[in-house]
Amino acid sequence: MFDIKKKEISWGDRKLQLETGEIARQADGAVKITYGETVVLCTAVAQKKAKEGIDFFPLTVNYQQKAFAAGKIPGGFFKREGRPSEKETLTSRLIDRPLRPLFPEGFYNETQVIATVLSHDMENDPDVVALIGCSAALAISGIPFEEAIAGARVGYVDGKYVLNPTPEQITDSKLDLVVAGTESSVLMVESEAKILSEEIMLGAVEFGHKEMQPIIKLINEFKAEAGKPAWAFEKPDNSALEKRVSDLTEKKLREAYAETDKQSRVEKLNCIKDEAIATLEKELGEEFDAIKVGGAFKKVEKNIVRGDILKTKKRIDGRGESDVRGIQATVSLLPRAHGSALFTRGETQALAVSTLGTGQDMQIVDELEGEYKERFMLHYNFPPYSVGEASFLKSPGRREIGHGKLAWRAVRAVLPEPEQFPYTIRVVSEVTESNGSSSMATVCGSSLSMMDAGVPLTAPVAGIAMGLIKEGSDFSVLSDILGDEDHLGDMDFKVAGTSEGVTALQMDIKINGITTEIMKVALAQAKDGRIHILAEMNKAIAQNREGVNANAPQIRSITIPKDKIGEVIGPAGKNIREICETTGAKIDIEEDGTVKVAAIGLDSVEQAIKLIQDTVAEVEIGKIYSGKVVKLLDFGALVNFLGKTDGLVHISEVKNERIEKISDELSEGDKVKVKVLSVERGKVRLSIKRVNQETGEDLSDQFEDDGTRPSSRGVRDGGRDGGRGGKGRDRDNRSSSRDNRDRNRDGDSSNIEQPKPSNDSPSEPKEEEPKKKRRFF
Repeated sequence: MFDIKKKEISWGDRKLQLETGEIARQADGAVKITYGETVVLCTAVAQKKAKEGIDFFPLTVNYQQKAFAAGKIPGGFFKREGRPSEKETLTSRLIDRPLRPLFPEGFYNETQVIATVLSHDMENDPDVVALIGCSAALAISGIPFEEAIAGARVGYVDGKYVLNPTPEQITDSKLDLVVAGTESSVLMVESEAKILSEEIMLGAVEFGHKEMQPIIKLINEFKAEAGKPAWAFEKPDNSALEKRVSDLTEKKLREAYAETDKQSRVEKLNCIKDEAIATLEKELGEEFDAIKVGGAFKKVEKNIVRGDILKTKKRIDGRGESDVRGIQATVSLLPRAHGSALFTRGETQALAVSTLGTGQDMQIVDELEGEYKERFMLHYNFPPYSVGEASFLKSPGRREIGHGKLAWRAVRAVLPEPEQFPYTIRVVSEVTESNGSSSMATVCGSSLSMMDAGVPLTAPVAGIAMGLIKEGSDFSVLSDILGDEDHLGDMDFKVAGTSEGVTALQMDIKINGITTEIMKVALAQAKDGRIHILAEMNKAIAQNREGVNANAPQIRSITIPKDKIGEVIGPAGKNIREICETTGAKIDIEEDGTVKVAAIGLDSVEQAIKLIQDTVAEVEIGKIYSGKVVKLLDFGALVNFLGKTDGLVHISEVKNERIEKISDELSEGDKVKVKVLSVERGKVRLSIKRVNQETGEDLSDQFEDDGTRPSSRGVRDGGRDGGRGGKGRDRDNRSSSRDNRDRNRDGDSSNIEQPKPSNDSPSEPKEEEPKKKRRFF
């Protein structure tokens, strides 16, 4: 029933296996690829006829992760996978970029490649595995596909390159780089680095390309055994039409491309194209094909622009190969934003805005590997007005997500550690004008806006996009490319970093034959351009501002004992909610006892910190505290101090003279200063008269004793006559079921009628305390 074919190899100390013939047999190509215990099903299907009315290759690549691959059930109400996650979107792009250049020119059949993660062992990232599997599925499908590709992940640990590092190794690595290519050349690079030199980055690309060669060989062998017959496909011959279009438009096109302003140039190009179409429609009659004419027009444009750059070393806007467009940077544009910057480079412009938040604002990311929190977010938006168009506003697409992630990687290496800067950071980049390199403008603007917000970056970061024009052995590397140079060129090579090294590198190559020499030239030229851009940025702001913006939350951290966390939170969060409502602060408590307090205004932060510290503080005998009278009793008053702690001030400890009624001296809500006399089994005795209520000075030396007693458990002072108390202990001979620590100093208010206490002088001897039960503090 099944005609199963398998091929396997040991790669990076793990087994990699390709298998076909059992699953998804109706697809043109289907490969189950296994690496370690990570399994991905990769399929490729193409329509048998070209799609009509288009002049581009309709390729769709979808990478999807199934929760069951990690033994999980999806969250949410429906409990099934929903819209693609950021990881899925980025991996789809990662696979698409090296595959697309290998389909033949003129192949317009709708093609779909799908990679489905079936099992994830948490050691081997499925993205590179899926890339290899999709290449193998296309190789055996028979669909026109020039040659097999492979990919590899490269780390840099302890000065050495590591092939396919594990998650633990990635944590220690200064580099996370994915490279893809054919047997002879590199086609794609995606990387994040911790400020590494250009030489190390280039070495990583070469290392990855070398290590993927056994995989390419394996795919070719697998194709020889399991491949389907190749489809018959002939590249359409439009040479005659291209010559006619060239005759009609070449002179006018050269004049149009001499126009340095983008909008004016586009208008002239559109007029030339419309005139050519009208002329050819009359000449060709029924044989006229608008799609073919449009394709021929693009081909003539491409030849003119590329040829002029190679011959004259001058570009569309008149710049030389290594020239960077004029730069203008401004910060603090938006008065209520925490940080803002407008970065303009030629006709490309990005408005970057930074917002600071607390730990409660961190993004919760749920992936196959588990749930984690992200403290730094960067979102890239590309509205249609940025290119002078009117169209529907949509949610972020693959391009926006990919560009935002590239900028995120570029600046993450210079962010301060959470211990140094405990803020959640969100940067939004609104591309307000675009004519090439908008993602790199986002990098520059993001760096500026974060410094404006007071984020202590270790260094400013800038980015630049490099291009390539290559014909045979002749090539020209271009700095800070325009949109047309990107579209008509052979390479889009984006490099971001500080003055000391590279933090992110992304390369997409549209042709075979990119050599190490070309990449060396591009990296060196990119470094020169990056240093120039950083110098221009420094004119706006060279380092972060002292302190965060006044509109941003103030955050302070304290540490409390772990066993006190529950007291701060309180039953069902009651205590912490009260602190937040009272002060207007946000409070985050971590398991190690770290407490982060945030509020708009330092006063609120300090008030919240004091309440927390009061909650966890231990009452100290003899210490003076500020408190508030919360209840009046016949024999004294309850005073709240040190957070939720209540203590009793006996009527004899209110004033240094006899008092008939406690209400004559105190009222509920009065703020007083009290001295702790004793703490016994959670019961606190306080004194007001022993403290100067204006200065807080201790007045105990004015009394024969300081009123304090050491805390004890079960050991009590004797009564006035040295006994344990009895019938004659109370003046009114009442029942002693109430709390009666001291005839003059203590009592119980819990729904029991209390005797009228004696108001003896402070020098009288203390009575013995009987056993009793406290309920109110």
